[in-house]
Amino acid sequence: MGNLTVWPAPAKINLFLRINGRRADGYHELSTLFAILDRGDTMTLEPRNDGIVRVFPDMGFPTESNIIFKAIKLLAEITGKNIGADVHVDKRIPMGGGLGGGSSNAATVMVALNHLMNLGLSEDELARAGRRLGADVPVFVRGRSAYAEGVGEKLTPVAIPEKWYLVVTPENTHVSTREIFMHPDLPRNTPKMPLEDLMKNPRANDCEGLVKKIYPEVATALSWLLKYAPSGMTGTGASCFGEFPDEDAAVRACNSLPDNISGFVARACNVSPLHELLGKLKAAK
Repeated sequence: MGNLTVWPAPAKINLFLRINGRRADGYHELSTLFAILDRGDTMTLEPRNDGIVRVFPDMGFPTESNIIFKAIKLLAEITGKNIGADVHVDKRIPMGGGLGGGSSNAATVMVALNHLMNLGLSEDELARAGRRLGADVPVFVRGRSAYAEGVGEKLTPVAIPEKWYLVVTPENTHVSTREIFMHPDLPRNTPKMPLEDLMKNPRANDCEGLVKKIYPEVATALSWLLKYAPSGMTGTGASCFGEFPDEDAAVRACNSLPDNISGFVARACNVSPLHELLGKLKAAK
């Protein structure tokens, strides 16, 4: 179709994550605060109207199992149209880090193709569809910092301080979310409480103790980060984040990273880079 465009797929961190119980269907009741960052992957999209989906570069597994492929096919299913795309991903978000890379990729491709191909789906419709792909997809579809409850599907936009963070990930450490949530030692009984009470214990993460026990590399990375700033683990790990008063302080810490830990500096944003771009494109029409 000759409509080549570049779109951001931002990372996220969970500023806190509390587990309030386990439901009969095996899913967990959660309370968490999502902060979308101004850094992440970049995706170059070229829509196709022949139903073909190609994802580059080769991720080392079948394209059909890639969440990007699934997102495009889901769009085709719910619209009844022969939607396809060529998608090039500049992957910067570490996999298995709890930073939402796959979910963000899926959300970006859905939001972008909805705009580029004039599919006419509302944000609510896209978010409901995204929920079928993964619990974190709707927060990226909506593109706002948010308080999440239930299994992550109940989202309430929350304006948060747009602070600077150093996000670090131990090299070659990929934490399995399924392993953590299935583990018998995972705490599952944190009482539900109002958001203002949850905010009094920032960076609390009910998964952290178990993850550090199973993955000592995460414990090492968090210990290093705590020397520089108030810090916590995001999601089920392996990535951790430190909160800094300004960009310069975060960059200085980043420049001191040990060889076996990678990191990047980012700012939390109440409106995601994806929706900043979408707003500009809509205004230019």
